[in-house]
Parts: sequence; C-alpha cells; structure tokens
Amino acid sequence: MTAPRPPAQSPPSAAVLLVPGCAGVLALGCLASVLASGPVQRPVALAFGSLVVLGELTRRPGAEAREAAPLGAAGALAYALLQDVAGQPAHHGVTQTVTVVLAASLLGSVPYVARGSGPVLDHLARRVLTVGFAAVCFRPLFNQGVFDDWSGPAAALLLVALLALTTLCDAVLAAAPAHARTGWPFGPLLREELRGMVGITSAVCATGAVMALAVSVAGLWALPVFCVPLLLAQLSYRRYAAVRATYRQTIASLARATEIAGYTPAGHARRVASLGVAVGRDLGLSGAELTVLEYAALMHDIGQLSLVDPVPAGATAELPVTEQRRIALLGGAVVRQTGVDAAVAVVVERQADPCREQPVAARIVRVVNAYEEKARDAGPGGALAALEELRLAAAGDYAPEVVEALARVLARSSLSEPAAG
Repeated sequence: MTAPRPPAQSPPSAAVLLVPGCAGVLALGCLASVLASGPVQRPVALAFGSLVVLGELTRRPGAEAREAAPLGAAGALAYALLQDVAGQPAHHGVTQTVTVVLAASLLGSVPYVARGSGPVLDHLARRVLTVGFAAVCFRPLFNQGVFDDWSGPAAALLLVALLALTTLCDAVLAAAPAHARTGWPFGPLLREELRGMVGITSAVCATGAVMALAVSVAGLWALPVFCVPLLLAQLSYRRYAAVRATYRQTIASLARATEIAGYTPAGHARRVASLGVAVGRDLGLSGAELTVLEYAALMHDIGQLSLVDPVPAGATAELPVTEQRRIALLGGAVVRQTGVDAAVAVVVERQADPCREQPVAARIVRVVNAYEEKARDAGPGGALAALEELRLAAAGDYAPEVVEALARVLARSSLSEPAAG
C-alpha cells in the first residue's frame, strides 16, 4: 500500500498560493516605497540587516524545524519593535522594516538556494508577513508619539501583547497553507503549531523584545551580546535533533526485523506507520501523541518474532482474538526490553483489545493494520472493499470514528491502491 499522498502533487490551488502571494505584494510595495523615499538611519538598518543575514546563514537544517532561523527571526522582530537607539528615537517605518528584513533574508538564503536545499519561498513568505504584521501594529503608533508616555510595566505589557499577537499570526500563516495542501482539519493544525511555538518561538520573541530594549539603552553594541545565548541554544537544539533522529532510526531498524526474518511483507510496518500518522492527524492528535503512534505502528508486529510458526503473510487481523492478544502482549514485552518509551509499549500491547477499552493510538494501529492487510493483495477495487469490510465488521472490532477518519484520508489521497513491498 502506498502512503497517502497530499494533493500537493497537483497544480497548487489558490489557497496554497495565498500566503506567498500576499507576501510578494507586501514586499514589492514596501520596496518601491523605500526606493522612492530613501532609507532612514542607515547604520541602524545595516546593523539589524546583518543580524538577520547571520541568522539565515546559521539556519537549522531539516524540514521539522518550526523556526529554522531563530536568530534571524529575533533580529527581525527587534527591528520592528525598536523604539530608540542609545536614547535617540528610531524613525524607520513599516516599509523600511519589511524591506530590510526581506533583503537580509534573501541575502542569507543565497547559499541554500545555490545548493537547492530548504523551503526558501515558504520561509521568506512567513517571515515577511509576520514581521510586517508586527511592524504595522507598532511602528505607525510609535512614530506618531502614541507610546511616549508608556513606561515600566505598561511598556512591558505592550510588548508582550504585540508578541502574542505576532505569534498567533505566525501560527495561522503556518497552519493555513498546510490545511490547503493536505486537507487536514485547520483547528488541530493550528493547535499543533501553537503547541510547538511554546519552546523555540517563545525564546525568539523574548530575545527580540530584549534586543529592542537593550539597543534603546546601550546602542547597537547590544546586538552581538544578545546573539550569543540564542546561538548556543540553537547549537543545543541541533544536538538534540541529532539524538532524536538516531533514536527514530533505531526504532525503524527494530521494526524491519520482522521483515528480514520473513514474518511480515516488506514495507508493511512503514506503510502502517505512514497511514496511521495521517489518520492521527485527521483525528487531531498532538505532536507527542503522533510520535507515540508512529513508533507503535512501526513496531506493532514485533511480537511475531516470538512465534515458532510464522503467520501466513503476517496477517494477524484474521487470527482468533486470543491469538492476536497473545502476539500483542509478546510485542509489548519486546518493546519494553528495548528501552523505548513505555507509552509505545502500551499501544503495542493493547492493539488487540476491544476498541472501547483501547487508547486512541491503539485503535488507529488496529484499524490501519487490518486495512493494509486486507487491501494489500486484493487487486483493483481492493482499497474500497477493505474499507467497506472494516465498516461492516462486528461491533467492538474496529472503532467507527477511526474507520471514518481512514476513509477521509484515503479520499484525500484518491484511494491509492495497495502495492506489495
């Protein structure tokens, strides 16, 4: 069975192009305005532009990073919220803020474009729109003297409120294109973006605000001082990401043991994991829950290694319930011995329990595994027939809400026919 493919392979829809289109219009308008009137306070613009360039050049690799260039994002926010430079008011407006950030981001992205790596367009579009939003909320009012009497706690609360709104804007800009590309529900995607922003995005916002306040007092020399903590945090994150990648590779290697030993067809665990995560996303599972689900789906058949006589084609869905539970318990015991998260072992152990007693992840693994086994070699129309068989199964065999979520996922991927291997 092929993994569900989002409709991104078809021509992009208007909704997918909305964010980059709006970013392009905003960028062109701001650039034209700055070219017509000329930049103000050029040393300040050059200093913050250099900071954004440095942030882009030290961008974290990998598609899973929510904020790939935290230093660049912090510098851009600091420039948008800058009030004074060593006691002298900052006079740049929204158009110059967006232009400086855009030019610096493009310059810092040159090496990645040359290597053909990184989602540069999406990254730049979000950066331009997010910084533009923060600048529109702050700079016109500041330049008109509205905040001149704000000081102490009032000024701090103002920055916190602006940063909270900017974070929400960034989350919407991330969730909306993902919803348009994949069809996943917008609400769960937005919640997942907001959950993911609790970590690195909070640090970016805090650093940006502190940079703006520090430059107001100490001048531009404050910028290199406040770069160091974020660069160190970024280095630590890279090491953590490397550990996580190694951990996942270890689990994937363990999952392939049943295939190498001939107990399950090649690629079965990978297909169940891919489709299971898609169903979990449709049901609104969080990032941590999806990780547990993926690991459990990869290792759901590992209990078959304890069998003397292999199950034909590894198809456990057709076995008696008692035998399914025995294999599941054996698999859970193996998972616990590997040192993998205990939550993964629980899902593996309970995948054969009555659906009302199962955690959501175990319900998903059971339904997706049964679908993959039934549809794998069924030929033309096998996907629809397998899905209908799951719907008509006896009450308690498969969770109805999971079966319907599977149907929605398969519909979005045009009901791709299963393929062995």
